[in-house]
This record gives sequence, C-alpha cells and structure tokens, in this order.
Amino acid sequence: MVVCFKSHNLRLDFPLTPSSLPMKNMLPRLSSALCVLLIAGLTSTFAADSKLIVTMMPKGKGNAYFISCKTGADKAAKELGVELLFDGPTDANAAKQNEIVENWITLGVDVITVAAENKEGISTALRKAQKQGIKVLTYDADALPDARSFFVNQATPQGIAYGLLDEAARLCGEEGEFAIITSTLTAGNQREWLKYMDARLAEKYPKLKLVAVRPSDDLKDKAQSEATALMSANPNLKLIMAICTPGTPGAAEAVKQAGKTGKVKVIGLGLPNENKRYVHEGVTESVMLWNTEDLGYLTVYAAAALARDELKTGATSFKAGTLGTFEIKGDNILLGKPYIFNKANIDRFDF
Repeated sequence: MVVCFKSHNLRLDFPLTPSSLPMKNMLPRLSSALCVLLIAGLTSTFAADSKLIVTMMPKGKGNAYFISCKTGADKAAKELGVELLFDGPTDANAAKQNEIVENWITLGVDVITVAAENKEGISTALRKAQKQGIKVLTYDADALPDARSFFVNQATPQGIAYGLLDEAARLCGEEGEFAIITSTLTAGNQREWLKYMDARLAEKYPKLKLVAVRPSDDLKDKAQSEATALMSANPNLKLIMAICTPGTPGAAEAVKQAGKTGKVKVIGLGLPNENKRYVHEGVTESVMLWNTEDLGYLTVYAAAALARDELKTGATSFKAGTLGTFEIKGDNILLGKPYIFNKANIDRFDF
C-alpha cells in the first residue's frame, strides 16, 4: 500500500507495508511529510495570492495637500493591483516618521515611499530598510541620496524658489518688506528653497527685504496666528509668502480679518480648492502648485516599478500609466513645472 500526497507539483510517496515501514517509524515520518507539504502549500498559495505592498508616508496625514496625493496614489494602486498603506504623523513630526518606518520594516513591506520632514533624521531608518531588502524612494521632500533609490520631484527647488520670489517682487514693485511662513524650520525641501531665494534676492532684488521666516507646523490656524503677529510687528509689511500649503489660506484669513486686503498681499503654495475664496475676494493674489494627485499617482507607479526591477539606475525616462512618460534626471523623476493659479484660471481646477 502506498499513500501519496500531491500539492503544487510536490509528490510524496510513502510505502505503508509492515515490512517496509515499521509502525514505530511511520508516525514520525508522516508528521515530517505533512509539515513539508503544509509549508510548501502555504508558500505557494501565499505567492499566488499576495499583493505587492507599497507604503506612502506624508509629512502630515491630515494635510489636504497629502490627502490629494493619496487620491492619485489610490488610483494608481488600483490600476497596478498593489496594496497601498498610507500612514504618517498627524502633524509635522520627524521622530514619528522614523517610528512608522521602523514599523514598516518589521512588517516586511515591499516598498517605502516618504515625504521627508527632516532629510537627515529619516535617512538612518531608510538605510536600515534598504539593508532589509526593502525598496525606498522619496516624493515631495527628499531624504539623503544614499537612503533611497529615486526621488519623485514635483518641481526643481530652484524653479519653486524663483517662481515664488519673482511673483512677490512683481507684486511689491521689487522693493519693500515681505515675510515668509514655512511649515517647520527643519523642513529640508523648504530650507533649500530659502537658500535659492536668499541668493536671488541679493542678485536680482536688492531693495526687497525679507524681514522674517516663521514656522506654522503645517497648520492653517497657526499660520493665521503667525501672519497676524507678523503684521503687528512689521507695520510696513507689503506681502506674506507661504511656502507650505496650509500657510497660504491661513495667512489670507489673517489679512482679511485684519482689514488689510490689498494692503498686505498674500501669495504662496496651495491647493486651488482651499484658496479659491480668497483669490476671488482679492485677498490672495496668486497660488502656485503642481498637480498633487498626479504626484501621488506617479509615486506609486515608480514604487511598483522599482520593486519589480522595471525601474533601474541610469534610466532616463519612465512611463506611468495614463499620465504618460516622465523625464528622469540622475535619480530624480520629474513631475513637471509648477503652475500659477490666479483669479483668471483657478476655477478650472478641482483639487
């Protein structure tokens, strides 16, 4: 008599005749065989049924900017058939980002994507993930280059800095005082924008004076409070520029409540839907941004391609689903140039 177990091309034959298999040896051998069968079957089933797990970490998961990114990311995940885990701090918190990365390493996810709050702080955890075989890329705000494979760059730092400063200079007649509201003073991407602005001020706009840079912790209410304080401390202030998306409507509300519409101009990065009211009321002159849904969509497509070895070092272009082909410069996947929204065009956009 022969008992045969067969699963996923695995065949185990055991003779059960008294002469060939003594009773005292039969049970241990059957137990071992069943363990082998169970492990092989589960491994094969898991491989067939499991999805690629892509994670996406925002700077703050309640920030409308990153919620919009998630909309695009969800669409890409559905098209690709991957599982998307979206998690992050409730506010700008570099330590919490590190903690979440450590959790993802323990879970053994396939790809980690991060908008870094502090590029130096997050990089140690990301290097650890890479050593565990997890693919890493950044989007929106970069980590250190050796801590990830690619950066999905919404626009070049120089392009963002020059675009905002040139608009501020135009509105101020290239002279006078202005102030900046940022998310945090440690935000790597915004620190880089400020360096470009400082250089351009010295080179092109010597009569335009930056009087203060104040953090808002990526919160609209705090941005409003900071803008109110800035106007009180600087009575000759001509313009407030917000370089984080919650800062722009926050500054606009402060100017409106202070009765300084038109006297203190507001510009900044921001989502069209959050700023339409202020633009139409004449409080905010213009808002600059990129398509945040496209940023999330492109990030997930790049993450999946990286995990599947379809995106490799040295590539010069990358195709992302319905968005088409994007240029790669070095290790930066470029979304495109920022766009200026104003009273003439802002109603055409819904995000």
